[in-house]
Amino acid sequence: MFGHERIEYKSRDQIVLMRQAGLVVADVLAAVRAAIEPGVTTGELDKIGADVIATAGATSNFLGYHGYPATLCISVNDEIVHGIPGGRMIKPGDVVSVDGGAIVDGWHGDSAFSMVVPPVDAADAALVAACEDALWAGIAALAGAVRLGEVGAAVEDAVAKAGSYAIVREYVGHGIGSAMHQAPEVRNFRTRDRGPRIVPGLCVAIEPMITLGDRHTKIQDDDWTVVTVDASRAAHWEHTVAVLEDGILVLTALDGGAAKLAERGVRVAALRD
Repeated sequence: MFGHERIEYKSRDQIVLMRQAGLVVADVLAAVRAAIEPGVTTGELDKIGADVIATAGATSNFLGYHGYPATLCISVNDEIVHGIPGGRMIKPGDVVSVDGGAIVDGWHGDSAFSMVVPPVDAADAALVAACEDALWAGIAALAGAVRLGEVGAAVEDAVAKAGSYAIVREYVGHGIGSAMHQAPEVRNFRTRDRGPRIVPGLCVAIEPMITLGDRHTKIQDDDWTVVTVDASRAAHWEHTVAVLEDGILVLTALDGGAAKLAERGVRVAALRD
């Protein structure tokens, strides 16, 4: 995806701006999550996200990206990622994944979550929880990693421990900063490539995607929406994370990731303006 492209390492001042973008994204996803219920359309949810971004004085990094026509990606059930919002109505029991981003002063944030609309099926709830846990396992691994490949190994181990889930391989995490997608690629599985060294200034979006069935995917006729080939349900979680001199900070989490990382024995770094 990125090959051996040059990595853009950020200064602390630049990471401060990325934190501002990340907080906008956190507010967007919180507002959208609160609005998800049976009867609401994905297009209405997209408008909520757009309104939060506009009110914050930020701009969307999804809208217009390679021609993408919306502010958010909203993927339902067997849709893994890049679902285009529109007239689809949310139904009870749906698995809904929302991916959003924002730009502040030229610096990007990117995050995603999945949830199950009540009534909640136990298998769907376990899928969503396994994917979220894998995300935080990957973030925690970043805190002590020497090479970026350790993140993918931690994600794979967490998924395997959770149950019989498949990890999507065609779509992975990425570097982020002055552009939404940059080097390096952040895989969600082990490879022989150990990846670049973890050094201060590295900023990445870690984003596992897993399914209840097979890992194979296909793209719908809209040229965007990615679905599972076997129609199994999928989940997607993502956070933007910065490596600082004294640790890591989850830029798209309101608390910087403190609560979730504390459960794994990791303390987040302080970031002051």
